[in-house]
Amino acid sequence: MRAFDSLTPSLIAQRKTVHEVCRLFSKSPSKGNLKRLKSFLGQCGEHVYIESGFHCDYAENIYLGDRVYINSHCTLIDSNKISNSQQIENLADDGAITIGDDCLIGPNVQLLAVSHDMNPMQRQQFKHNYAQGITLENNVWLGAGVIVLAGVTIGENSVIGAGSVVTKSVEKSCFYAGNPAIKVRDL
Repeated sequence: MRAFDSLTPSLIAQRKTVHEVCRLFSKSPSKGNLKRLKSFLGQCGEHVYIESGFHCDYAENIYLGDRVYINSHCTLIDSNKISNSQQIENLADDGAITIGDDCLIGPNVQLLAVSHDMNPMQRQQFKHNYAQGITLENNVWLGAGVIVLAGVTIGENSVIGAGSVVTKSVEKSCFYAGNPAIKVRDL
């Protein structure tokens, strides 16, 4: 987990730029606006399709594999990328959102890799955000309205039922559902 101050002038400006690109894409989901949106991402594989209504904060810390489909009105709350002068062992420690190959993301899904202070006095200072990565391994399907919280990894070939809230990591090749999401069965 990494702490950062999202209210610095540079991060406010970065979010404003990315939000405008998302807004333009939502208003007019043309190939040009999709190309511009994809150019902001940390990585965008081949044959990635993003429906209108997509929203993210920084984009540079989102990594999409090949053949990813993101349905309408999805929100990926990502963190800013750590500066090159600081070394980090893995993307999850940097608060990255990593989506593997062949993933299906249903409409209105939220991937929330950033959280705030639990202590109310610290939270009032608006100084700290905490980034912890989210990883969807290959061939994951998230049903409509799924919420995935920071620090979660969803194993390959797993399915998360519509409306579920995923608070803990999910095994590979399993079906999880509910709030909080629990294992229903192996696939």
